[in-house]
Amino acid sequence: MKILLTNDDGYDAVNIKSLYKKLSQNHDVWIVAPKNNCSGMSAAISYLNEIEVFKIDEKIYAVDGTPADCSYLGLLSIVDFEFDIVVSGINHGANIGNDVLYSGTVGAAVGGRNLKYPPIAISVASYDAKDIDFISNKSSEIIDRIVKSENTFKGKVININFPDIAEDEYKGIKATGISRRDIPSRPIKLETESTKTNTYKYRYNLSGEPIKENSFVTDAEAIKNGYVSFSVLDYSLNSQNFIHKVTELINE
Repeated sequence: MKILLTNDDGYDAVNIKSLYKKLSQNHDVWIVAPKNNCSGMSAAISYLNEIEVFKIDEKIYAVDGTPADCSYLGLLSIVDFEFDIVVSGINHGANIGNDVLYSGTVGAAVGGRNLKYPPIAISVASYDAKDIDFISNKSSEIIDRIVKSENTFKGKVININFPDIAEDEYKGIKATGISRRDIPSRPIKLETESTKTNTYKYRYNLSGEPIKENSFVTDAEAIKNGYVSFSVLDYSLNSQNFIHKVTELINE
């Protein structure tokens, strides 16, 4: 299987290198990932800018652009063959709840939703995972399972989140829904020495706390309880189920 491996932390991040090493044992894996950390960029593209690409090794390319740029160039330009799947990660830090809307990890995966196999975004709830080898090994197993059920998730994006666990702490995998978050903390206003009048600087603060759901297990709950979270994101961008209802609404 030909795998386009990308992320938003950068091509030289510890986690992507670990997953690359594991997947390369059985697959033809190419890294096309950002030159620098691009966390929180969602599916933004460098539409009005030139994008510089650096060949680091035979199958490793660093892109001076966004995670979505990496998928775009990797799938349509850098190689002369077609990839079977896009795998994005393993991200340093979880991507759960509403954060999937802003995640560069998920944003990079979205570009591969029309390939043979559904794209997979993988994250771990730590910026310094204590057993990245285990998480890479388990990720490889999960990827193989998804590939065997390709038609089940056609047109979807798979979002997988690991708690920060070692192999002997592994409990299993939970099928989860995306948690909703409460109102985020107020932005942090920074003290500045700027001479400009009416100029302010802010920094993002913590996301809102996940809200408890009664009808399903959320990704946040699974991670909190030590389970791997497996969520299916619908990025088909198809509103056909609402066409009849919208027709009735606008013609009242």
